[in-house]
Amino acid sequence: MSENTSQSTSSKGKECSEDKIIFDPERGEYICEETGEVIEERVIEEKPEWRAFTPEERERRSRIGGPLTATVHDMGLSTVIDWRDRDATGKRLELRRRLEMQRLRRWQTRSRIQSSMERNLAQAMNELDKISDQLDLPRNVREEAARIYRDAVERGFVRGRSIESVVAAAIYIACRELKVPRTLDEIAAFTRSSRKEIARCYRLLLRELTVNVPLLDPVDYVPRIARSLGLSGNVIRKAVEVINTAREKGLTAGKDPAGLAAAAVYIASLLCNERRTQKEVAQVAGVTEVTVRNRYKELAKEVGLETSIQEE
Repeated sequence: MSENTSQSTSSKGKECSEDKIIFDPERGEYICEETGEVIEERVIEEKPEWRAFTPEERERRSRIGGPLTATVHDMGLSTVIDWRDRDATGKRLELRRRLEMQRLRRWQTRSRIQSSMERNLAQAMNELDKISDQLDLPRNVREEAARIYRDAVERGFVRGRSIESVVAAAIYIACRELKVPRTLDEIAAFTRSSRKEIARCYRLLLRELTVNVPLLDPVDYVPRIARSLGLSGNVIRKAVEVINTAREKGLTAGKDPAGLAAAAVYIASLLCNERRTQKEVAQVAGVTEVTVRNRYKELAKEVGLETSIQEE
């Protein structure tokens, strides 16, 4: 029961207990069963008048559009004319009607994008969707990257720079903020821009937008590497313990997080008898075998692991 209803109950029907108050949907009134007193009237029903038992049925009966999203250049506010050539009853449209709908669809598309900023955002959001799909990024990362790019466009930082480079930099910042491990090399692999250009745009956005990006944590890379190698949860837990022990002894400072995570996963796989070669771990982590070998030697020596572990 709402707060207003409880206040009305205390002021109008002090003798009515809450379990005796019922709601009349036809009159929009809260009524006391014992005394017949109207506690509250003209209550607005905010629920839909229809019922749905499955997500598909709910979506079909709903009369509203999709939620607002920053990943669409107009925030998803405009109407989109579908490409289907059938009417609401499923009947195929006549040729004259199909040509008319095609003409309306073309003008509707033109009306959505009018200013240069809207054209820029439309192209950037398409690029963001393409890179995000290839990197398999979650929805919250896409939304955050789109918000960062919009801020950059509104402040004029994109002018004179490659849209693809700025989008890639925004994705990298969003991944860092939301602790989704993706490296600059991984993002650059799915763009036509070089790693150097993306890094330059990344530093620009950090400086101009005053974004607080946390330091990379090797622990964030561990689950992704372990899942790609088909390792169990015991390996993940052991690798996290190795990294935490190394952090306590100051071994993680100045080291590449991906390399540390790869070495920790390699050590954990040996300890849990789920052996993987250094080459396999290095390929999944996106580092070289030399990096995995060097980090492995440092961790095995300083952390005090079992001497029975031998390199493969």
